Amino acid sequence: MKSISIGKLKLKNPMMVASGTFGYGVEFKDLVDLNKLGAVVTKTITLEPREGNPKTRIFEVQYGMINSIGLQNVGLEKFVKEKLPELKKTTKTPVIVSIGGKKKQEFIKIVEILNYEEIDGLELNLSCPNIMGGKIISQDKKETYNLVSAVRKKTKFTLITKLSPLVTDITEIAKASEDGGADAVSLINSFPAVFYRSPLTAYRLPIFGGLSGSCIKHIALRMVYLVTQSVKIPVIGMGGIMNTKDALEFFKAGAKAIAVGCANFVNPNTAIEIIEDLKKWK
Repeated sequence: MKSISIGKLKLKNPMMVASGTFGYGVEFKDLVDLNKLGAVVTKTITLEPREGNPKTRIFEVQYGMINSIGLQNVGLEKFVKEKLPELKKTTKTPVIVSIGGKKKQEFIKIVEILNYEEIDGLELNLSCPNIMGGKIISQDKKETYNLVSAVRKKTKFTLITKLSPLVTDITEIAKASEDGGADAVSLINSFPAVFYRSPLTAYRLPIFGGLSGSCIKHIALRMVYLVTQSVKIPVIGMGGIMNTKDALEFFKAGAKAIAVGCANFVNPNTAIEIIEDLKKWK
C-alpha cells in the first residue's frame, strides 16, 4: 500500500481506525500492532470529563450495532497528562485527536491547548448522533463553515471534519468544510437510531444511539462518491468496512483513506488484516 498525504500529515498507508471504536488507542497495544496502521484516531475528547449516557450503551442489531456511549471521556486535562503520553510511548504511528464540544469556544480552547502537544492532526467531531438534546453542527453548512474557519485560524495541524449522514445534501456540508479551511473530510458518522431493549415490556422508553456496521455501507459509499465529486480535499471513507472487499469499494468510490469502525468490536485486527491483504493489490 502506498503512503499518502492529508494536509501536512504523511501516512505510511491509508488505513485508520475510526474515532470512538478504538478507545484512546493505547488499550489495544497488546492486541494490535499499532505501528502498522496509517493513523490512530482517538475517541472524542471534550473540554471537561463526560460520564456519557446510562449503561447499557451498546446493542447488537442485525448487520450492525447501535451505540449510545454519549461521548464518555476523561476530559482534555487528563487526556493530555495521561492518555496521550502513554499512546505516544506505545507507537510511532501518527495520532489524530478527535475533539468535540457544544460551542465554538469549547473547540477553540481545546485546540489552543493541543497546539502544544505531540499530536499529528485534529478531527472535529461535528456529527455525534447520540447526545440527547444536542445539536448536530454538521447539519448546518453555515455553522460548519464558521466553526471550521475559526479552528483553522488557531492551529497548523492537519484538520479533518467528520460529517453526519443525516442531511439533505452532504456535498454542501463538505464544501462548507473545505471553504472553512479543512484539509479533509471524514464520512460518514453513524445514523441516529432507536433501540427497544424489551419491546414486549410496556412503558419501556426507547434508547437513542448511532447505528453503524454493514447495514450502512452502501449509503456511506454513495455519500463518499458524491463528496469526492464535489470537493478537492481528500475524503476519508468509513461506514460498514468489515473486510478487504469493503475497503476496495470505498477506494473505488474515491476515498483517499479509509477508517475501520464497527469491525473493531468484532475483530480488533480487522484494519491490520486489510492492510496485509491490500499489499497483494498493485
